[in-house]
Amino acid sequence: MKEKENMRDNPIVAYEKRVISSIEEYKVVAVLSLIAFPLGAVVAFIEVVFGRGLMAVTGARLENPAGWTAFLPLAGVFIALIYKEFGKGTERGMALVFDAAEGKCSIPLRLAPLVIIASWMTHLCGGSAGREGVAVQIGATLADQAGSRLSRNKLFENSRDTFVICGIAAGFAGLFQTPFAAIFFSLEVLVCGELKYKSLFPATIAAFTSYFVAKACGLSGEHVAIHAPEFTLDLLWKLAVLGPVFGAVGAFFASTLRRTKKFLPVLIPNPIIRTGLFGLILGILFIALHYGRYSGFGTEITHAALTGGKIYAYDWILKLVLTILTLSAGFMGGELTPLFTIGSSLGAVVAGFLGLPPEFAAALGYSAIFGSATNTFLAPILIGTECFGAENLPALVIVCSVAFFANFNKSIYGSQKKLGI
Repeated sequence: MKEKENMRDNPIVAYEKRVISSIEEYKVVAVLSLIAFPLGAVVAFIEVVFGRGLMAVTGARLENPAGWTAFLPLAGVFIALIYKEFGKGTERGMALVFDAAEGKCSIPLRLAPLVIIASWMTHLCGGSAGREGVAVQIGATLADQAGSRLSRNKLFENSRDTFVICGIAAGFAGLFQTPFAAIFFSLEVLVCGELKYKSLFPATIAAFTSYFVAKACGLSGEHVAIHAPEFTLDLLWKLAVLGPVFGAVGAFFASTLRRTKKFLPVLIPNPIIRTGLFGLILGILFIALHYGRYSGFGTEITHAALTGGKIYAYDWILKLVLTILTLSAGFMGGELTPLFTIGSSLGAVVAGFLGLPPEFAAALGYSAIFGSATNTFLAPILIGTECFGAENLPALVIVCSVAFFANFNKSIYGSQKKLGI
């Protein structure tokens, strides 16, 4: 007994133990990084199929908006039926991703095809939804499947979160073509206030592999060069005003979406009736409000805001409300692309009151509302830098920082943990 105590007190023995422990950790990181190459490639191929499918159904809808939107109630019923028949255990979507990262469950493999088909149906028939949330779920599902099998090996028994993080990074980077934002989104989204540094290198490998494979297969992202005005004290106070505005809108979107998702199933418990009824109501609204302007991603509005095109003062609020209703009723799709539309259109409107270039303010809103709604800090700064150019970095840091601290710690992800923020 005394011999063991002496060994614990011996600094040389303690140092040797730390060295051995560090070597083991580096070995795990090295092996996970090797696994991240094929994982990123597989996720990229699935994202290419998903992305091309979205482009096809969106193109079909744009050729006949009223004709396809008339089928939104039937699409809702179809989605409810396939989830009732095949989707047991997958309905929680992103919440499963957070639970899997903590080792509480495994994400069923069937989640990926179900959410892909349901998202295609939602977009074909004019629902207001995005794609990045779905891309993240696809990546996390495939990665968690690999992680759940490999975690039986003692080497990977504490690496489930790293597998999920790699999947998130690969899914985001492949579809949206912003690898740096994807890396840091994956590292910070699970726990607000904590970066999963142990997963940094594998996530980087997964993100860039997915990015290059998807790019080689023809996927492209939203990249518009935005000129930043000269940085002055006058600009500084205007940026300080924009931050709380974007933070409050992001927080409002997050809290309202979560409350509405809880309220509508209580109001109409039967998902078939709920999606059918709201499909009918939303279909009428989508056609009545500028003939499908607020259907789908909203990228036409985003592009107009970033290039000086026509923006209505109410674009952002209508997109916000219709997206919340679409996703809360039971239709499928992501939240992030609509957030880009909400942020860019709001930025273009607010720019007029502050005397800022509308394209510049739109780029800031695009990034900051994404950050405030997801309760992430570094990812929105990086996505703005990748999409709009590095000259906007100082303004992005200021606006996104203020928006992050002004969002009342709200997030569209109810399972996101928060550490003292």
